[in-house]
Amino acid sequence: MVKFFRNSIIEITGVLIVAVGLFLISMNPQNTSAIKIPDSLLSLNTIFLSIIIEALPFILVGVLIAGLIQIFVTEEHIEKWIPKNKVLAVIMSCVIGALFPACECGIVPIVRRLVSKGVPIYAAIGFMLTGPLINPIVIASTFMAFGNDFQIAGLRMGLGFVIALIIAFSISMLVKGTQLKTEVKHMNVNTHGPSKQPFTQKLWSMLTHSIDEFFDMGKYLIIGALLAAIVQTYVPTRALLEIGDGVVASLLVMMGLSFVLSLCSEADAFIGASFGSLFPTHSILGFLIIGPMLDLKNTLMMVSVFKVRFVMLLLALVVAVIFFAMLVVQYFV
Repeated sequence: MVKFFRNSIIEITGVLIVAVGLFLISMNPQNTSAIKIPDSLLSLNTIFLSIIIEALPFILVGVLIAGLIQIFVTEEHIEKWIPKNKVLAVIMSCVIGALFPACECGIVPIVRRLVSKGVPIYAAIGFMLTGPLINPIVIASTFMAFGNDFQIAGLRMGLGFVIALIIAFSISMLVKGTQLKTEVKHMNVNTHGPSKQPFTQKLWSMLTHSIDEFFDMGKYLIIGALLAAIVQTYVPTRALLEIGDGVVASLLVMMGLSFVLSLCSEADAFIGASFGSLFPTHSILGFLIIGPMLDLKNTLMMVSVFKVRFVMLLLALVVAVIFFAMLVVQYFV
């Protein structure tokens, strides 16, 4: 009974937040002359819409790939592709992620499908951490954002890859099982017998699964985007600058800022570069590395897919490894 009421409250709260998000999407500032709307609300609306518009294409690509995996990739394929050795599996997953252009929110449904098909959780996490961070598009945007200087782009790529390896290896030692929530773990992942279906039927099944994934993930995107917009609108930047004075404080502020802003990894380098005159290099790198790995909106998506305890462990590992890595880096840059 307690669990029923708790789930009901969560669902009702989610519906209310999504309703607010849809209201903001439909709100037209040009038609608000008759009603006095605070400037802060209009600003919140603009930021919220920009996050949604920025993330939606990657969500669509992600759910299409997830549908493709669901229908065309079998457990036998996964068993052949993934090395039995944990070390090789982690390294391979991080390398594939580095070559795979994906956004941090679009990659969550892909990871869910991979894990449900039999990919070990530590390999899936390696793929998830490197995919949005080290892919060619992100490296190119970082290179351009910092005045065609390869130093920051190279450090972001190299340090990000090493950090992802450390976290994935840690997960392999600390975590057992898929860590998928019960309702996800026991879903029927092969109901249509893909090997016996005609291609057109497989394609239709893929689109059906993609649509289901989109609506499942979309509500968490809206909730995360709304919370990120609220933070950006009502938390003054000056307060962050005053707090972020010193080696440790500046790093914590920039990492926290990257998490709550929930910027797309293909564009966050331009925001990070704008802080270059205010924060030291190691803090900027902390900003550039943690955001693509974990931010507010994709954390909410992961909570909907994985057990909460696992998501909190992953969050703690990401923050701790990046924090200590950047403290070491600051002695050399």
